[in-house]
Parts: sequence; structure tokens; C-alpha cells
Amino acid sequence: MTDSAKPVRASRISIAQLMQPEHANNLGNVHGGWIMKLVDEAGALACMRHAQRRVVTVAIDSMVFRNPIKIGDLVTLTAEVTYAGRTSIEVEVQVQAENPITGERTHTNTAYLVYVALDDSGKPTSVPPLRAETEDEKRKLLEAQERQKRRLEKK
Repeated sequence: MTDSAKPVRASRISIAQLMQPEHANNLGNVHGGWIMKLVDEAGALACMRHAQRRVVTVAIDSMVFRNPIKIGDLVTLTAEVTYAGRTSIEVEVQVQAENPITGERTHTNTAYLVYVALDDSGKPTSVPPLRAETEDEKRKLLEAQERQKRRLEKK
């Protein structure tokens, strides 16, 4: 990697939001679409930090909702870049729901999204390489390279 490579930690962000009645259905479960919106925002922010450019979403690999999120839960999304190509960036977003009274936390889902960085004219532009420093980051980078390979094979 060149000196322009950026460490994963430079992209890492967390956002948190208290789930209100307007985010949920009449059973008190937060709409999946609302969580998807938050996941996309967290992912985009991490990628913008990495690229120091505007980005657009080009793919969501999958999003499986493992546990419901309820009104009154504090939802925390943690995102970090896991792969950087020439103009594309993959990000991992972890979603956790917490009951702020009991402190009980539940991992609700993990999502992988791909963004493309844009120049001032709105055209795809190059992004800095990614530098994985820890063993966990190196493992995630290898896994991300495999996902990117599969994405390109589908084209």
C-alpha cells in the first residue's frame, strides 16, 4: 500500500437514535425501511470520511433483520470501510438495539453496502486505498475482496 492508504479506523463512525412511535408500525416494531435508511446514512458517512468526497449508494448485498427493534429502543449503528477499489467502497454497518432502561443490547443486523465516490461534476472518481491494521480488519478486508469478486462476476 502507498502512503496515501487510509486506515480503517479513520472511516469508523457511530450514530444513535431513539426509536419513536413515528418510526414503527401499530405493533410497536420499527419499520425495516427506517432501519435501512439509517444503515444507508451510516454507510455513506463512513465512505465519505474515507474518500473525502460525496458518495452514492450502488448496492446493498443483503439485510436480514434477526430481531425486532421496538419503540423506545436506542438504535446504534456502527460503520467502517472494509474495502476500497478504484472508485468503489464497501462498508460494513452493524446495528444494535438497546433498552436504555435495562441496558440490554441486541445485535439486530449487519449489512454490507457499496458506494461510489463522485467528483465535483458528479462523475466517479478515485478513492484512497484502504490499510487494514488489526487481524480483524485484515480478515474483514479479505472477506470484502471475495464479496467484490462475486459482485463483479454477476455483472
